[in-house]
Amino acid sequence: MFIPFSRYSPILKFLTLSLFAYVATVLVIHVPWTAVLRSIVVPPIVRDAKYAVGVVALLGTTISPYLFCWQASQEVEEMSPSSGRRPLKRSPSQAPEALQRIGIDTSVGMVFSNMIAFFIILTAAVVLHAHGKTDINSSADAAEALRPLAGKLAFGLFAAGIIGTGLLAVPVLAGATAYAAADAFGQRAGLEHKPHEAKFFYGALIVASVVGMALNFTPLDPVKALYWSAVVNGVVAVPLMIVMMLMSSRVKVMGEFTLPWFLQLFGWLATAAMATAAVVMFATWGK
Repeated sequence: MFIPFSRYSPILKFLTLSLFAYVATVLVIHVPWTAVLRSIVVPPIVRDAKYAVGVVALLGTTISPYLFCWQASQEVEEMSPSSGRRPLKRSPSQAPEALQRIGIDTSVGMVFSNMIAFFIILTAAVVLHAHGKTDINSSADAAEALRPLAGKLAFGLFAAGIIGTGLLAVPVLAGATAYAAADAFGQRAGLEHKPHEAKFFYGALIVASVVGMALNFTPLDPVKALYWSAVVNGVVAVPLMIVMMLMSSRVKVMGEFTLPWFLQLFGWLATAAMATAAVVMFATWGK
């Protein structure tokens, strides 16, 4: 029996509610809020390679190249005949509703994802880093950040969050690769299609998933692999962002839906920040 991604993804989202445990943990531990707020407003800058790499990794997890493919492909996939949605260049009358929906969806997702990320960082800093635990080598080490709240259940709570976000992330991570490959070769793509209807797409999806699973049986440290993949994302995102900014400001490409000046401004500022971080990282590499 084939179940489309759109059917079961809302169910998996409930598992991610366990991530709010990090918010609850902050409420039951002592947090030096004065120092935290001061560091947020004026971040302490350390002039060494590790710090620069960490900044690129942080930016790479925030603006990841695979999300460009995924979100664009999902918007296209939702334009099915039954939905009544059409490309906005062909049906400009649908623009107000579509742009409002995309804006709300993006804003809500951005707020919650960054809020959870902030509390994860804060919890790990207070519970682990402040007590000398600066090297996380496994999920068990990461789960220790929840011990003040959950005690012996910390690992189970952490596992629930990982499983929930993981089941949601697998279609996104592997699916983004499959979408990009299928689009590059002009093949049908989409998680709403049955496997026999999009063989190339599902083939690429399976290959990407198998490669990911195979890494678990190698000596490769999974935590370090995640970290360095974020670094790669932070570097690769720069040229992609430049291309996106150029395309989104061209009337020939976007028609009447070119970016307004303020979004172009913020877009180029974000691109410049990503590029600067990458340049600084390479400039300080090995020093």
